[in-house]
Amino acid sequence: MVKGTNDKLVGDAPAEFETKRGNGGELHQLAGDEGALTTQQGVAVADDQNTLRLGARGPALLEDFHFREKIFHFDHERIPERVVHARGYGVHGTFTLTESLEEFTTARILTEVGEKTPMFTRFSTVAGSKGSFDLARDVRGFACKFYTKDGNWDLVGNNIPVFFIQDAIKFPDLIHAAKPAPDRNFPQAQTAHDNFWDFISLTPEAMHMIMWTMSDRAIPRSFRFMEGFGVHSFRLINAKGKSTFVKFHFKPRLGLQSVLWNEAVKINGADPDFHRRDLWDAIDMGTPPEWDLGVQLFDEDFAERFEFDILDPTKIIPEEQVPVRIVGSFVLDGLVDNFFAETEQVAFCTQNVVPGIGFSNDPLLQGRNFSYLDTQLKRLGSPNFTHIPINQPRGCPVHNFQQDGHMAMRNPKGRANYEPNSWGGPREDPKAGYRHFAAEEAGEKVQLRPESFADHYSQARQFFVSQTPIERKHIGDALVFELSKCARVDIRERMVGHLRNIDAALASTVAAGLGLAKLPPAAKAAVSPRDDLPPSDALSIVKRAPGSFAGRKLGILVSDGAPAALLAALVKAVEALPASYELVTPKVGGVVLDDGTLAQGKQKIDGGPSVLYDAVALLVTAEGAAQLARDGAARDFVADAFGHLKFIGYTPEAMPLLAKAGIAEADMDEALVQLEGAASAKAFLDATGQLRFWEREFKVDLDAEAFLENNPVE
Repeated sequence: MVKGTNDKLVGDAPAEFETKRGNGGELHQLAGDEGALTTQQGVAVADDQNTLRLGARGPALLEDFHFREKIFHFDHERIPERVVHARGYGVHGTFTLTESLEEFTTARILTEVGEKTPMFTRFSTVAGSKGSFDLARDVRGFACKFYTKDGNWDLVGNNIPVFFIQDAIKFPDLIHAAKPAPDRNFPQAQTAHDNFWDFISLTPEAMHMIMWTMSDRAIPRSFRFMEGFGVHSFRLINAKGKSTFVKFHFKPRLGLQSVLWNEAVKINGADPDFHRRDLWDAIDMGTPPEWDLGVQLFDEDFAERFEFDILDPTKIIPEEQVPVRIVGSFVLDGLVDNFFAETEQVAFCTQNVVPGIGFSNDPLLQGRNFSYLDTQLKRLGSPNFTHIPINQPRGCPVHNFQQDGHMAMRNPKGRANYEPNSWGGPREDPKAGYRHFAAEEAGEKVQLRPESFADHYSQARQFFVSQTPIERKHIGDALVFELSKCARVDIRERMVGHLRNIDAALASTVAAGLGLAKLPPAAKAAVSPRDDLPPSDALSIVKRAPGSFAGRKLGILVSDGAPAALLAALVKAVEALPASYELVTPKVGGVVLDDGTLAQGKQKIDGGPSVLYDAVALLVTAEGAAQLARDGAARDFVADAFGHLKFIGYTPEAMPLLAKAGIAEADMDEALVQLEGAASAKAFLDATGQLRFWEREFKVDLDAEAFLENNPVE
C-alpha cells in the first residue's frame, strides 16, 4: 500500500545526547554511541562551541588548530558551478536489458539480456544558476551514467530531441545570449529578454528548437513525466565492424505531463524546489519512476534517402518513419547519500562510450566530445575527477599508467609507470579493447556548413502541426509572452518573420498578441519550407496522455466536521492507483472530522496552494465553506484550480466557496465532480486520469479569442 504524505513521519526519530550548558549559556552535546567529533586528522574535539582565547573575553589564538581547520574547509566548500546545467538533481537506478542488439553491437550492456547495470541520472535545467527555481521555461538535461562491465557509458541527453545550433562553435554565443545580460546581470533563468531573442532571430537554424521550447515540453510537471533523448545520431558497431546508426530514446512509463505557464510562475513562488521534492518524495514513498529505453536503428541507405541530414542536430527522424524499438528499461529508485558528493561532483562526458558504441560526424556531438572533458577539469580542479566515487567505474577494474596530479587517489604500484616495459603491468588488448569505426573520409579542409543542413523551417512546421489546438495555443502564448519582454520592436518583428515560414496562423496570432500594426515580411529562407511533412502524434503531449492519475498528487482541502467516510473513500481510491495526496487545512494542526477523529494536515492553506497538485477535492461543511470563503488563500486555491483546468471534486456544501472563488453555476463543467459517498470518490479519481479539462481554457483565457480568430476549433 502506498501511503499519502500525510501518513509519513518526516525524517528519522530524533537523536538524543547528554547535554551540558556552558559558561555563556551555550549548549554542548556530548559524545555518545556514535563516537567523538574529530578533526580531519582524527583528533577528538573537546569543545566545538568556542574558539581558543586569551581569557574569556580576550583575543582568539592562532594556536587553535581545530578552528583554523574548520574555517579553512568551510571557506573552500564551494566549487565552480556548471556554466550550463548548474541546477540539477541526481538519483541512482538500475538498467535492465530485455532485448539483445547483438546483431548491431558488441556493447554488453545492449547484448546480455537480463543483465542489470547500475546507473546514475542527473536531471537539470540549462540556463539558470545553481540557486534558480525548478520550473523555468527551459530545456531539461537528462544525463545518464551507466556503470557497465566494459566501462562507463555516459548518455548525456535532454528532454527535447533537437538543439538550437548545428555547430558547437556557436554554443558560447547561444549560452551568453540566454544568460543574464553582462551589464545588469538579469534576468535569471529566463529567455524572455532582448539578448536571447536577438540571437535567435538571427539564427534561423534554431527555429525547430524554438517550437519545442515554446511548447509545454519546456515546463514539465515532473522529471518523472519527461521523455529523454540522446539528441545526436550515434553508431552501434558489431563484431564484424559493421556500423548501424542509432538514436536513443527514454519513454516514461507514467506518461507525459506538463504544467501551464501561469501555474509554473506560481509554483516557483510556492516551492522553488518543486521538481526536486517531487522526485525525492516519489522514491522515498516506494513509487520510483521507470522509463523504457528505446532505439531508432537505421543504415546508410536510409540516411541517404531521408529528407534531411541525419548528422544535423536540429532535426529528428519521425517515429512513423523509424519506429522506436524498446530494448530495456530503467528504474530510478536510489536517493543520494550526499548531494554534493554525488549530484554536484558527477562528471558526464559524451566521449565516454564503451566498445560497440561510437560517434557520428554530427558537428555538435564532435564539439561536445571535446568540451565536456575540458569543463570537468575546470570545475572539479584536477584530471583525477575520475577518482571521485560517483565517477569511478563499478563494473570493471581500472588499470593504467596515468599518475599524480591534484587529489590523486590511486597511482601505479611498483617500479613501472610507463609501457612498454619489462617489469609488468597492464597492456593493450586488441580483442577486447575499444575500436573506432573505420569510416572512410575525404575532402578539403573547410569551414563550411553543408547544404543539407539548410532547411530550417520544415520540421519546425511539422512539429507545430502535430500539436493539438490547445498545444498550438500554448506555443503562441509563450511566444507572445517571451517577445513582449523584448524592448526592441525590430527583434519582435524579425521573429514574426521567421514564424511566417512555419505557420501563417501562428505568425498572425503572435503579431496580434504583440500589437504589431502589420505583419512583417517573411524571413528569407535558404531552402523553401516544405508543407507536405505529415503530422506525427509522437510529438504531442496531449495526444499521448496517460489516461490515469497514477503517480500524481491530489490536494484535499478539508474543514472541521468534514465527512470521515468520504475522506477515507477518497484516500482508498488514491492509494489504489497508486497516487499520493496531501490534506490542506485551515490550521497546521489539522481538523476534527464528523466522527471525532483528528485528520492531521500536511499543508496549511496559506502554504499549500492548488498549483502543487494535479487535482483537488473540497471536503467542507457549510460552516467550513463560509469560513474558507472569507480567506484569500482558500479562494485562490479554488480559483487557480479552476483556471488551471484541473478536476475539482466537491461536497455540496462547498458551493458558496466555489461562488466566492468566481465560479458561478453557469461556469460549472463536467470536470467539477460532486462528492457524496464512496462511489463518487472512485468516479472522481477515474475522471482525473484526463489530468486537465482542456475545453475550459477557451472560456477562461483572454488570449483564446485571438487564437480562435486565426485557428478555428471544431
